[in-house]
Amino acid sequence: MADPMTQSGQISSSLNASSTKESPYSVMELVYWRDPKKSAVAFGMSLLVLLSLATFSVISVLSYLLLALLCVTITFRIYKSVIQAVQKSGEGHPFKGLMEQDLTVQPETFRKYVDVFLTYVNRAVKQVRHLLLVEDLVDSLKLAGFMWLMTYVGAVFNGITILILADVLLFSTPPVYDKNKTQIDKYIELIRTRVEVTLGKLQDKLPGALKRTKAE
Repeated sequence: MADPMTQSGQISSSLNASSTKESPYSVMELVYWRDPKKSAVAFGMSLLVLLSLATFSVISVLSYLLLALLCVTITFRIYKSVIQAVQKSGEGHPFKGLMEQDLTVQPETFRKYVDVFLTYVNRAVKQVRHLLLVEDLVDSLKLAGFMWLMTYVGAVFNGITILILADVLLFSTPPVYDKNKTQIDKYIELIRTRVEVTLGKLQDKLPGALKRTKAE
């Protein structure tokens, strides 16, 4: 018979694994428009915030958002207070249910996300070192070419414009890909093959000391 402590550990680990899968899965549901109402609200709100940031400063946008939220909550609180006074009911605060919810962040949850964040940071630092110190010439040349293209992109678009375009693509590309997956995968595989052939030819022309070495 299995040890109870072992069983409880397995159950908690499975719960943690399922909780980590919920967030990306819900995001995928939004961008694939599984629930059109939720996706429309998320897309509309994100696009509205980005368009506001393109017109106003961050401080102004945050101030207007908080002011609008306060106007709604204060108006609703006054309305419910008047209704309760007229009907002489004792319902209490209209936001009592929300106020009683536990919003504290548990130390275990905080440490878990910090560990995940540090994992990505360490991976990014290693990748930056790999590219900037030319550990692999081909990869560094790829980065140089991409940065060269980004100089032209930066000359045409600013950061907010790029974020707006990325937001539109995020909510428009997945449904299109989902409907035309077979054709798009075929073209992507064709492009990937041609890129690999071109990079292989480029690598063959490099001196022996600079050729790509496979990681052990």
